[in-house]
Formats: sequence, structure tokens, C-alpha cells
Amino acid sequence: MSRARVPFSDLRTAAYCPRKCYYQRTDDEYDREPPPAVESIRALAYRYDELLESPAGALESEPIAVAAGRYRDRLRATRDRLVECGRWDQFREPEARGVLATGRHCRGIVHKVLEDPLEPVLISTGEPPDEGVWEAQSVHAVAAAKALAWEHQQRVTRAWLEYPAYGEIRSVDLTTRRKARYRRTLRTVRELDGPPARIDNRAKCDACEFAAQCGVRTRTLRSLLRLD
Repeated sequence: MSRARVPFSDLRTAAYCPRKCYYQRTDDEYDREPPPAVESIRALAYRYDELLESPAGALESEPIAVAAGRYRDRLRATRDRLVECGRWDQFREPEARGVLATGRHCRGIVHKVLEDPLEPVLISTGEPPDEGVWEAQSVHAVAAAKALAWEHQQRVTRAWLEYPAYGEIRSVDLTTRRKARYRRTLRTVRELDGPPARIDNRAKCDACEFAAQCGVRTRTLRSLLRLD
């Protein structure tokens, strides 16, 4: 009997914190639908031409995360870089968007699909790191690339992460290290039959909705002020 395909979201969460993934999967009331703010930020990724032409005053009313002038400079630099590699037009107007990709081991939504060569694009509503992409997003990107490769029966060697609120688009090469991390995370998700050990990076616990259930002590304002 074949195993059920793992959702991209479970892989991304498990790469961030396996214990959080366990609580999400076992909570029947957990809402996986993104809030409206997420959709408004994702929509920026389909309006780049309009945003580049907008005056600073108009940009300030958009859900961008940096000052309007800085945002426009970043987006222009991103555009120029992607024009050079022949990818900008497909980011602006992708032929396929919101595609449900089903691979051998995982499945989920790919926000944009680039062609010639085939590459998936994922849209992040958060802030990019100083360089590259976050580790959990790297696992997500490999999963999306493998799912597309399985569906289309062709090799995929790169994926992309868009950070539209910051005007940044970054490539993710499917290196041996990244693919190994993906395989480890896939195995972790499939073996979640009980709460795994707590992670050492407790900074991740501060904003986690399962902190109380997990039993970790977070840095509340009272504890930071030493009032409790």
C-alpha cells in the first residue's frame, strides 16, 4: 500500500519545529486557511509593473514592509537582475499560477510555475534573511521542485522564493545538502506518532500558538521585565 502524500505545509512546519507540526496535525480545530493579510501580500507578486510605476505616496498604502523609496529600489534591482537571466516576464505574468502539484511523496500549491526550464515559485509573506532563504522555506522549495519534476517527468534543478512585501526574489538551487534535509524532514513527518523532543531554539516558541500545550516557558513581557 502506498503512503499518503505529505502536504508541503507539514514539511515546512516540521523543518521549523517538528513538535509544532505534530500539534497542528493532531488538532482537529486548527485552521489552515491563511488570513486575509496573507492574501493581500501575495497579491503584490502579480502587480510588479503597477508597483514599479506607482508614486511613493501610492506605495505607502500598499502592504509593503519597508519604506516606499527603498521598496521601489529593491524591486527595480530585482527586475534588472531577472531581466538579465530572462526570467522577469514569467514572474510578471506566469502562464500557470496556483497549481496543485502532486509528486511521489508530497503535494501542495505552487504559486507560479516557470517554464523552459521548469521551475516552481513559492510566495512568502514574511521577511527574507540577509542572504538566501530560511531553512524551512528551503525544504518547502525542494518539495515543490520534486513534485513538479514527478508530474512532468523532467528534471528540476532550481526553485524560487518571492518576498513581495520586500521586493525580493531569490533562487534556491537543489543542492545535495538541501535534498538531504528534505528527505530527513519527510521522514520526520511520516514518523510523527507522538510529540517529538522540544527544539533547542526556544526563540521560536515565543510566537507559537501551541506553546502552552507544549509546556515551554516563553519570554512574556512580564518575564522580560522580571515581574513574575
